[in-house]
Amino acid sequence: MRFLLILLMLASQGLAQTARYKVGLIDLMLLKRQKLGAITLTQQIGADGLELDMGGLGKRPTFENQLANDSIRQVFMDKANELKLEICSLAMTGYYAQSFCGREEYQQSIRDCIKTMKAMNVKVAFLPLGVQCDLKKDPSIRDSVVSRLKVAGKMAEEAGVVIGIETALSAKEEVALLKEIGSPAIQIYFNFSNPLKEGRDLYKELKILGKNRICMIHATNKDGVWLEKDPEIDMLKVKRTLDKMKWSGWLIIERSRDASKPKDVKGNYSANTAYLKKIFQ
Repeated sequence: MRFLLILLMLASQGLAQTARYKVGLIDLMLLKRQKLGAITLTQQIGADGLELDMGGLGKRPTFENQLANDSIRQVFMDKANELKLEICSLAMTGYYAQSFCGREEYQQSIRDCIKTMKAMNVKVAFLPLGVQCDLKKDPSIRDSVVSRLKVAGKMAEEAGVVIGIETALSAKEEVALLKEIGSPAIQIYFNFSNPLKEGRDLYKELKILGKNRICMIHATNKDGVWLEKDPEIDMLKVKRTLDKMKWSGWLIIERSRDASKPKDVKGNYSANTAYLKKIFQ
C-alpha cells in the first residue's frame, strides 16, 4: 500500500511539473505558416502546443489571415483538439520587417489579431518591434512606440488578453519601458538570444524582469547547434532561475537549428523539443 502511495505521489509531482512548463513550436519556423500540417508535425515532434502566425503583412492594412475565416479556423481548432495540442499563442511576425511605430493603420492589425485570439481562446500574442522600431538603435521613436503600445494595451485589456513584445533593450530598460506603457496587458516575450548576442547575463536578465513581466519565452539561441550542445546556455541554470522566480508558462522553440542541417525541420525541432522536455518536464 505504501509503495502504491509513493507511486501516486511521484506521478502527481510529474504532472504538476509538466503543467508548469510547456514546450511549443512555431508554424512559421516549421515552414508551415497557417498550414494545417503544422499541427500534425507538432504532434509528431512531441511538443505540447503550437504558435500560429497571423500571416503576411507587407503593405496591406492588416494581416493576410486565413484564420479570420470561421470554417478554416474551426478546422485548425478541431485538429488541435483531436491531437490533444494547444494553440498557445498567435504571432504578428509581419512586424519584424514592417514598422509598428510608423504605420498609420496599425490599430486594425492589432484589432484583427485580438479578434482571432478571442475566437480561438488564445491568451497571448507575440509582437516583435522589429528592425524599424529598434529602440536601441533609434531612441527618437520611443514616444511613438510607447503611445501605440498604450493603445494596443488598452485594446488587449478590454479583451482580456496579453500582447508580448520583443525588443532589443536590456532587461532594466524593458522594465522602464513597461512602466512607461503602464498596461498589464503589455508584457515581455523574452528571447534567450537577445541578451546572449549582446554579452549580457541571461539569468540576471530573467530575474530583473521577474515573474509578472514575462508572458512567454523563446527558449532558443541563434542557429548553429542544438540547445543541448550550446555552450552559451546552461539550461539547468535557466530552470533553477525560473523555478526560483516561480515563473510558469510556455517555452517556445524558435531557432537553435544545426547549421550543418538547417533544412532538417523534423530533426532539429525534435532534438530541441526532447531536450527541453527532459530539462523542464
